Amino acid sequence: MKSTKLLCITAVSLFAALAIPAPVIAEENAHGNHAHPHYKLLDMGTFGGPNSYFFSAPVVESVNNRGTVVGGADTGLPDPYAPNCFVGDCDIAHAFQWKNGFLTDLGTLPAGYSSTAYWINDKGLIMGGSENGFIDPITGFPEQIGVVWLQNGEIVDLGTLGGNFSFANAMNNRGEVVGIALNTVPDPYSMLGLGTQTHAFIWRNGYMEDLGTLGGPDSWGSAVNERGQVVGWAYINSTPNTNNGVCAPNVPTQDPFLWENGRTIDLGTFGGTCGVVGSFANAGSGGAINSRGQIIGTSNLAGNQAHHAFLWNEGALSDLGTLGGDNSEAYWINDAGEIVGRADVGGKQQNHHAFLWKNGRMRDLGKAKGWPCSTAIDINSKGQVIIDTGICGVGGGPGLLWENGALYDLNTLIPPNSGFVIGDVNYINDRGEIAVTGVLPNGDQHALLLVPVDKTDDSAEDQAAETQVVSAPIHRPSRLMVLSSPRSRYGLFGHTTSSTQ
Repeated sequence: MKSTKLLCITAVSLFAALAIPAPVIAEENAHGNHAHPHYKLLDMGTFGGPNSYFFSAPVVESVNNRGTVVGGADTGLPDPYAPNCFVGDCDIAHAFQWKNGFLTDLGTLPAGYSSTAYWINDKGLIMGGSENGFIDPITGFPEQIGVVWLQNGEIVDLGTLGGNFSFANAMNNRGEVVGIALNTVPDPYSMLGLGTQTHAFIWRNGYMEDLGTLGGPDSWGSAVNERGQVVGWAYINSTPNTNNGVCAPNVPTQDPFLWENGRTIDLGTFGGTCGVVGSFANAGSGGAINSRGQIIGTSNLAGNQAHHAFLWNEGALSDLGTLGGDNSEAYWINDAGEIVGRADVGGKQQNHHAFLWKNGRMRDLGKAKGWPCSTAIDINSKGQVIIDTGICGVGGGPGLLWENGALYDLNTLIPPNSGFVIGDVNYINDRGEIAVTGVLPNGDQHALLLVPVDKTDDSAEDQAAETQVVSAPIHRPSRLMVLSSPRSRYGLFGHTTSSTQ
C-alpha cells in the first residue's frame, strides 16, 4: 500500500513516520528452482539534514534506465514557512540528482527555499517542483510551481495557466510534461480546493497548453506515453453528486479521458459517477498508459458502492474484476500489457492484496507475513513487480519483490549489516534497480537504490554482503541558471501577479 509517501500536492506537505518492521519472510514464497536474488544497497544521503525522500504522488519514475536517481533531501536548515512546511520535519529540502556516486543539489527557483525532483527520463531530463518565494494570496501558503532541470543544470519554470500553482505529474523521453495548473476562474468544485479551476496541461517546446475538460470546470493530466498521448480525468458537467463513492462528495461526475493531437476522448465508466486513470489512492499515475496506447484506471460501478480496475484498449473498456472482494484498483501497465495494482480478497474485512493481471487473468501476488494488506506499485519490462505492504489504508510493512512466481521480502535480499530496514518501495527500472525508502534505527529515512548483483557470479553472496551505505559526495553547482517558459505568467521570474504542491 502507498502508506507513508510524501504527498506534495496539498497546501501543506504531510510526512508520516514509517514504522520500523522486523524483517520477515513474504507469504506464499514458492521459490522453486529460481536463483535467489541479491542486491547492493546505495544510500543517496542528504544535504546535511536527517532525511531524504522519494516523492510518490503520483506514481513516478525516480530512477532511469541508466541508473541515475532523483529525489529530495533535507539541508539541515529550518523552513521559514513553518508550520506550513514543504516536508514534515520542517527542514528546507532540495531536489537532488544521484549519478555515478555523486549527489548533486539541483537548487530551487529564485527566491524559493525548497524543491524536489520526482521523475528522470532516459535522456537525463528531470521533472519536479519548487517554491518560488511568494505566498499564495488565496490560501496563504507558499506558492509552488512545476519545473524541469535540463541536462546542463538549468532550471525551467513550467508556468501556470494564470493561477498560483502548477504540478507536473509525468514526463516522456521526448521531454513532454503533463500535469495540472490553476487558472483564474473561480470554481467551487476545484479539484485542488484552491479556489480556481484546475486544468490538465501538456508542456512541450517551452509552452504550456491547456487541455481543456470534458464539459465541466476541471480536469487532471496524469500520464503521457512516448507517442505524446495524454490521459487523465475531467468533470463532464457542473452538476454536483451527493454520492460519489470513495471520490470527493458533492462534486460533478468525472470520467477518464484520452487526449491526442488536440482531440479528447471520454473513456467512460462502469456506470458510476467517478472514474480515474490509475488508482484512486494516488493523485495520478505515470504508468497509466503504455507505448501501445493501452490505458488503465479505476471506475465506480453503478450506484457508487464499489469500484473496479479497468483496461481501455482500442475503444473497449474491460473490467479486470477483483480477487473475490468488492473493489480493485490499477496502478501500472507495462508495454507488454501486464497490469499491477490491488484488489479486495473477500471476507468481512475486505483486505486487499497485490495483483498481476496478465493474459486476461488476475493473479494474487500475496502479502508480507504478519501484515494484512499489500499493493503492487510498479511492473517493469521484465515482469518484476514491487509491492508495498502493511495495515490496510495505513501501511508500515516491508517492501516486497515478486519475480518468476516467487515473492521476497526485500529486507532478506540486502546486506544484513546495512543498518536500514526497507519500507516503502518507489520504482523499479528495466535493469531491475529499485528505488526504496530505508529507515534507520533512530527513525530517519533515506532514499536508497537497490542494485542487483549478478546471479551468475559465484561470488554473488560476497558481493551482496559488501554494502555501500556511505553518503555520496555532494556537488553544488557554483552558478544556477534559470530559464523561463515563454508562456509562464512570470516574466524572467519577476513576480507580476500574486502554489502549493
